[in-house]
Amino acid sequence: MNRTAAQDSRPLSWLDAAAAQRRADGLHRELRVQPAALDLAGNDYLGLSRDPRVVQAAVAALGAWGAGSTGSRLVTGTTTPHLELEAALASRTGTEAGLVLSSGYLANLAAVAALSGPGTLVVSDAANHASIVDACRLSRARVVVVPHLDVEAVRAALHARREERALVITDAVFSVSGVLAPLRALHAVTRQAGALLVVDEAHALGVVGPRGQGAAAAAGLAGAPDVVLTLTLSKSLGSQGGAVLGPAAVRAHLIDVARPVIFDTALAPASAAAALAALHLIDDALVGRLRENAVALAAALDVPASDGAVVPVLLGDAARADAARTACLAEGVLVGCFRPPSVPTGQACLRLAARADLTGQDIRRAADVVHRAVSAC
Repeated sequence: MNRTAAQDSRPLSWLDAAAAQRRADGLHRELRVQPAALDLAGNDYLGLSRDPRVVQAAVAALGAWGAGSTGSRLVTGTTTPHLELEAALASRTGTEAGLVLSSGYLANLAAVAALSGPGTLVVSDAANHASIVDACRLSRARVVVVPHLDVEAVRAALHARREERALVITDAVFSVSGVLAPLRALHAVTRQAGALLVVDEAHALGVVGPRGQGAAAAAGLAGAPDVVLTLTLSKSLGSQGGAVLGPAAVRAHLIDVARPVIFDTALAPASAAAALAALHLIDDALVGRLRENAVALAAALDVPASDGAVVPVLLGDAARADAARTACLAEGVLVGCFRPPSVPTGQACLRLAARADLTGQDIRRAADVVHRAVSAC
């Protein structure tokens, strides 16, 4: 192939055309400082990120341990807040042991890669979060992506497998739709096949089940020897980080082999302490207020209530969704805008997240603004 000297000197020239195409498709994104607005875009479901007790726990940990963990969990990154948080998360979710990592994204990478690998079949729901998709790609296992919520497709994939081991992974509550996965049915299928079920509780912890224990506990799967949980600390717990929970043997295995544990700088102790303080504040009353507000927000928007805290408003076209989001922000209401690749083509939506600390006035205001924005776009 002949190339000119000018072409050879600009190896990133293709980025201009790619950016122009994204703009034309309504897929351009920008990083913005969070504006002063009614926030219905973030995932602070229980309103704990600014709770004075949570903030003070982080401040105290800063004084005791410093701004960062300074190394991986195996070097200098394991502190008392990490261990206390792991024990508390395991207790709350009914699991035997836990391991804290620096993000929920890395928790999924660690769990899937360390528990699968060559000679393993991984079965993944088509609507799983990007962190699960990436974990599957990095696992070096054979991956079968099944249609969304299709338990029979999972059964068929497991039945046809030629590998010795198998792992099924699903979001507990799907992040865009708020739909709850059929965990009991999935567990029955995986147990029958001698497979492991991995459940990402990112949008379920603090939202689903008594005291916000999560979807697995609500489904009666707490402590099952063939179930592993992953979760994030950045949603209902209002902090930052992630964790893998399950049998003690899983924790020990991840410490030995999981690359996000061995090679990543550990979660800051202050974040672990904040998450621990938030976890202690979650009770049935707080979870109940969140659920009431999620139902009220959906009703005000004239859309069905989801199983979680998120309330999607389907618009279809990506450019229209982006325009509606911009119109909402102009009226002081911050909403999420989910476009490809976060959702399939043609399923762009506004995504609103209910919070336990929303007032009735907040909900009415948000609904009025969204209705006007959608009508105008």
